[in-house]
Amino acid sequence: MAKYNLIGVGTNAKTIKGDGSEYLTGILYLIPETLLCPMATIAGCHEPCLVSAGRGAFNSVHKARERKTKLLLSNPNEFKRLLREDLTKFEAYCKRKSVKPVIRLNGTSDKNWLNIIREFPKIQFYDYTKVYNRASKNLPKNYHLTLSYSEANLDYADKVRAYANKYQANLAVVFRDKNNIPKTFLDRLVINGDADDLRFLDPQGVVVALYAKGKAKKDTSGFVIG
Repeated sequence: MAKYNLIGVGTNAKTIKGDGSEYLTGILYLIPETLLCPMATIAGCHEPCLVSAGRGAFNSVHKARERKTKLLLSNPNEFKRLLREDLTKFEAYCKRKSVKPVIRLNGTSDKNWLNIIREFPKIQFYDYTKVYNRASKNLPKNYHLTLSYSEANLDYADKVRAYANKYQANLAVVFRDKNNIPKTFLDRLVINGDADDLRFLDPQGVVVALYAKGKAKKDTSGFVIG
């Protein structure tokens, strides 16, 4: 496996479920903060963020994400140079292995990466986003967005639903109990979003059910449902 400056490949338990003979997934993890997660406060997801889940709980992993985030904020041109280098290397590696390269640039952030995504049309990109109006943009064919739902603010929740319906976007919903997830929610069929992370393969118009992890297990803001 090639080594990368910024992205991680084969380090996420859920993306590994979708890796194999067809796809290989890489993820960029940063530290969520105001400039990188502009809707975190209103959506109530700052405290229960996935940054605390899985390997993110390890101090060494957290420090590595901090270094990347500081580089992005202090020297964005150098960060993007390293990211382009990673994506070029990853695309070439996947070509040699005869698998489709898949990248999630917002593992624990919510930044608009459209300029870079358009530079790599042979890579399948995907993200979850709480910036609901991003669904209205002219997205490239190789970029799939799933809108992230929260009831921490009911006006925000209404707008997310409205954009999801208008632009035919799927909704990711975090449920508290993975053994008690409804079959339908918000008049949409519910599918299991924890079986893998290949969101671009999901049928259109569904709720993607995720279960609370890390600090989210104790969330009472309305971000976690149930």
